[in-house]
Amino acid sequence: MQKFIIEGGHELKGEVAVGGAKNAALKFVVASMLSSEPATFTNVPDIEEVNRLLELCTFVGSEVSRDDGQVKIQTKEITNIKLDPELVKKIRVSVLLLAPILARKGEVHMPHPGGCAIGQRPIDLFIQGFEKFGVKVTENAEGYHFKTDKLRGMKFVFPLVSVTVTETLMMAATLAEGKTILKNAACEPEIPALAEYLNSCGAKISGAGTNTIEIEGVAALSGGVAKIMPDRVEAGSFAILGALCGNPIRVTNCNPEHLEALWTMFDRMGVDYKLGPDWVEVRKTDNLKAVDVVTHEYPGFITDLQQPFTVLLTQSKGMCMVHETIWEGRLFYTDKLKQMGAQIIMCDPHRVIVNGPSKLYGRKLESPDLRAGFALVLAGLVAEGTTTIENIYQIDRGYEHIEERLQKLGAKIKREE
Repeated sequence: MQKFIIEGGHELKGEVAVGGAKNAALKFVVASMLSSEPATFTNVPDIEEVNRLLELCTFVGSEVSRDDGQVKIQTKEITNIKLDPELVKKIRVSVLLLAPILARKGEVHMPHPGGCAIGQRPIDLFIQGFEKFGVKVTENAEGYHFKTDKLRGMKFVFPLVSVTVTETLMMAATLAEGKTILKNAACEPEIPALAEYLNSCGAKISGAGTNTIEIEGVAALSGGVAKIMPDRVEAGSFAILGALCGNPIRVTNCNPEHLEALWTMFDRMGVDYKLGPDWVEVRKTDNLKAVDVVTHEYPGFITDLQQPFTVLLTQSKGMCMVHETIWEGRLFYTDKLKQMGAQIIMCDPHRVIVNGPSKLYGRKLESPDLRAGFALVLAGLVAEGTTTIENIYQIDRGYEHIEERLQKLGAKIKREE
């Protein structure tokens, strides 16, 4: 099993470019399967999550080719409606395949999906949504069986905001008979980007990016071409790295407008940063002020930046609370920061108190999930001594060649078997 060895305490300097958005690339790939015609996507990140999804698409019947950030995919026929449990358990977004397979074949056998262990993450909202489309859903020991003669337009009011369910139901509705209205829908930037791609293929979607999305079903979709948007989570992660040890770090190829909640927090803390049209430059600042943070759906503070931001709070002056409202159990990684010397008290599965600044020390740790794993990398870079992080497959799921990119900034980090 591969691991990272990090020698901490070094200032970092230079430029780092943001890659294509994981959470957009995954959805665009699945959206392509709504059509039998070919699709081409550029700026696709070379990460494990995308690789595993393309394996699953191939299993279902897609023809896939990759070359230097470009993915070409065509699903002339969906040949397998019983998804491979071994592939499904590797990625949570496998549940997205419900949309194209049900729209084109009317039946899916879906094992329990996998992904990061950051909470229960049930699929009950997916089930409720597809039942509104007229799908009959049954559960057995192997997973779920979805079956319908056709998808019919419907109105669905989300009891709680969900990005992945919003995207899945929106995709399915493009080929449903009649009109579908989704209320209390998620508004993340990846959703209007996905809608724009689908509309370029002949879909009729309006309102994406707002709380109410309307979709008029069409008989068929064509193929399409799209460039994957920059990854806002990666951009925010690198910006936080700059606040921790930048001298300075310039993050390029990003969209700063997607991270306004983070810049607001930086302002309150006293972080030294500058924004450009497609870049942000951040420098390590002494005497940062600790601030409370509450994760929230977009445009609030994104849950995927909570972990790296908490590392920044360990280096800030004062006591503050981190309140994770999206996933239960997503703060359990803070026990590993405590092992490094952070002063953190867990109040309950959703809240911790951080008291700083704390001197961090290198430790041997294991990455529990994607975002917490990157947070441990950040902690290792500012810690005194050597940090070893195992189970880095979790980090590779979302960050492309991360050690090479950090090395170019001057980080002492290497990958070992």
